[in-house]
Amino acid sequence: MNLILEKAKNVIDIEIQGLQRVKEQLNADFEKLVTACKTSLDNGGKIIITGVGKSGHIGHKIASTLASTGSHATFLHPVEAMHGDLGIMQRNDILLALSYSGETEELLTILPSAKRLDVPIVAITGYTDSKLAKYADIVIAMPIHKEACPFNLAPTTSTTALLVIGDALAMTLLDQRGFTKEDFGYLHPGGAIGRAITLRVSDIMRSEQTHQLVMVGPNTTVKDTILQMTGARSGSAIVIDENKAMLGIFTDGDFRRCSCNVSTILEKPVSEYMTKNPISIYSDQLAVSVLKLIETKKIDDIVVVDRKGRAIGLVDSQDLPGFKLM
Repeated sequence: MNLILEKAKNVIDIEIQGLQRVKEQLNADFEKLVTACKTSLDNGGKIIITGVGKSGHIGHKIASTLASTGSHATFLHPVEAMHGDLGIMQRNDILLALSYSGETEELLTILPSAKRLDVPIVAITGYTDSKLAKYADIVIAMPIHKEACPFNLAPTTSTTALLVIGDALAMTLLDQRGFTKEDFGYLHPGGAIGRAITLRVSDIMRSEQTHQLVMVGPNTTVKDTILQMTGARSGSAIVIDENKAMLGIFTDGDFRRCSCNVSTILEKPVSEYMTKNPISIYSDQLAVSVLKLIETKKIDDIVVVDRKGRAIGLVDSQDLPGFKLM
């Protein structure tokens, strides 16, 4: 087992050393790459990634990361490009060609077409004297000491380095183009990240429009309050004054706790048994804030108020799974 772990750690060490070497070699050419990509995107173009084999697989991931962080990008397979897919390349685009050797024939064949369209070519390669590098307008050198493969053949360190350069490009462009967390959420509406970022409390609360919100005055009897809660299928009622300012909340739990001791509770004003100053949240806050309150305060119902302190809704923890927030 020790030999296995030693080998695994050695592989990681080799790749870390490779990344360190790439980091040290990063220079003004990377700044040129970022500027060129931003110019292309600002002019309505896109970033086209191309590569073959393992570089192609990494290229797919880089394109995906760029797209998910607001930079229009796509992957173009060199072979498919020569059979019609080259049509996706337009003026104002920029082409990122990935090849550690810089001598991949399939990749080199599409470069003249890019030149004819005046599409800038960026070579990301380990060899700055390769055919690819000589053809490119910008060269990002990716020198590594060796692959983690014992035969120095299987792409390992080189593909890791390529992946990291792609991440560096995506994150730098994200910063340069002012891409925000909210923008990220809009591009991921189906995922938990998107929901947490885009949903507001107003999107998940029970309101008067949903007919599941009970709001009563302080002199409403407990009996009438319970009847309204039953009709609305709600486990609580918000107690408000004539201006809709929140006075408290009355829940099923409050009723159960008090009914054991007071036989006449049903005819009493609800204000005598409500919880005063309950936890509340603003309607324009992020929905994810509700989860934090539920977890930290150990409550099931949260009163929603507007910025003037008026009660306008209720968040019931039972509704949250439907919004995929729990």
